[in-house]
Amino acid sequence: MENSRIISPSVLSMDYSKMPEQVAQLNASLAQWLHFDVMDGHFVPNLTFGPDILKGFCKLSDLVMDVHLMVSDPVKYAPIFIDAGANMVTFHVEALDNDMNKVRSLLDEIHHLGAMAGVVVKPKTDIEIIQPVLKSCDMVLIMTVEPGFGGQSFMEDMMPKVKWLAQQREALHLSYRIEVDGGINGTTYKKAVAAGADTLVAGSFVFKGNIAENVKALLK
Repeated sequence: MENSRIISPSVLSMDYSKMPEQVAQLNASLAQWLHFDVMDGHFVPNLTFGPDILKGFCKLSDLVMDVHLMVSDPVKYAPIFIDAGANMVTFHVEALDNDMNKVRSLLDEIHHLGAMAGVVVKPKTDIEIIQPVLKSCDMVLIMTVEPGFGGQSFMEDMMPKVKWLAQQREALHLSYRIEVDGGINGTTYKKAVAAGADTLVAGSFVFKGNIAENVKALLK
């Protein structure tokens, strides 16, 4: 998998009164993915998208659908979102009690169902616990905010996790992508990229103003 930078705008920050218009702008931009924050109101204290919303986006866009499951039961919901059109599914290791056997099993199931698969860690979770499953990951997502709400400030103290992932990728000759989600803007993205991130989730920054220009700014 090549490691050119990918921008994955978070549709959580979209103006839903202008959804078709904004999706058209995303399609015309340099964004390659669309990021879906799926929250169940239990694993995190917020409620967002179900699979039917994802189906709607799939009708409007051919971009890669990057689905981040912030749910208590990712084993149940991963197949449902793949069926709805998810191309990449990431889920929290904390939702599976940080049990890497369970995590590996779900990564294998997602691959079996035809999608790319990856894991996510919350800010307080030790990154090194996922070392045993790195070979099964197409992507690892590092949260640079506490998951559950948009618009939070970037946590620079998460960058050592990104650096560790980059070092492991090189040492183990792997090709997983390193995605960073939370507080990404025209300044903070440079810190994430410098640490080794190659996939950037951006919400508020992308959807305020000119979408195409904002996406382009994250590729400089």
